Amino acid sequence: MKYSTAEKTFSRKILRLMSTIVAFAVILGIGGILYYYQSIGPVNAQNQDVVVIEIPKGASTLKIAQILKENHLIKNDLSFRILSKLSKAEGKMQAGRYQMNRGMDAASIIDNLIEGSVLRDAAKFTIPEGFELRQIADRLENLGLINREKFMDLANNGDFQYKFLEGIPKGVNRLEGFLFPDTYEISKGATEEEILTKMLDRFDAVFTEDDYKRAEELNMTVQEVITLASIVEREAQLEKERPIISGIFHNRLNRGMLLQSCATVQYVLGERKVNLSLKDINIDSPYNTYKNIGLPPAPIASPGKASLEAALYPSKTDFYYFVVKSDGEHSFSKTYEEHLKAKNGN
Repeated sequence: MKYSTAEKTFSRKILRLMSTIVAFAVILGIGGILYYYQSIGPVNAQNQDVVVIEIPKGASTLKIAQILKENHLIKNDLSFRILSKLSKAEGKMQAGRYQMNRGMDAASIIDNLIEGSVLRDAAKFTIPEGFELRQIADRLENLGLINREKFMDLANNGDFQYKFLEGIPKGVNRLEGFLFPDTYEISKGATEEEILTKMLDRFDAVFTEDDYKRAEELNMTVQEVITLASIVEREAQLEKERPIISGIFHNRLNRGMLLQSCATVQYVLGERKVNLSLKDINIDSPYNTYKNIGLPPAPIASPGKASLEAALYPSKTDFYYFVVKSDGEHSFSKTYEEHLKAKNGN
């Protein structure tokens, strides 16, 4: 059977059209598959911040997906529902309170919901800014959350792998200053290591890459920044004064002067005396900044975000001295003579 030229031309056009449609469908299919796999990945693989969610009894897969999306734990609720169906998870995900983070992918979230890894008898604890490691341990022990001896042994000798701990050897008070002061929620029965990790994770989230770069600009190690921030935390009662006090300490460090911080001596004494005696300020310790030039060898407390920022971004000032007044504010002086007058209330 012979086809006319017109029929052959029409057939070729149909074939080209069909090929185009098939190619377009393949591209759409590949694109859809790629989008699907991307959308069930972690919202932020680097973000380990804990998120606590509540899945109500009888919640449908749609409702669960909505809760997860509202808490920024999944990227796309439809993709989550498709994955739930494909993994035969529908009807198997359990109600309860869950602790998750945005570094989890959708499959891991589904596994947790199926296993019913709920928070049982959740407990909260708050660590105030300026707490020392020993005070943190005391508080957690008093709350019945830790074995103090095990907690301190892990804090000193645990194998914690964080950028900010690089170069800091294991030993006494290794984590001093790095257990970030905040309010935490944990499940009762959490181990000492889990509690320490949660607090270190929080520090890791607060101390950003920009902070590491800024430390380099100041020609300071991370530990030196935290050490200075911990002194600022202990010396400054008012947030507005922290950058000024930090500026004074930076000035004294640059001039090779003694820091003469009462807070560092109090750390050695193990008590926060309101007034230090001559005997106190002559105590023999590398932490005594009345006798040793420069920063002490390590932090003396856990600084909050404001003190960290003050240490990294001090006020540019001509002050070299400060003394606390009766109302809790400080009087700042440029010269020692002015400082003496301020001390004497003149």
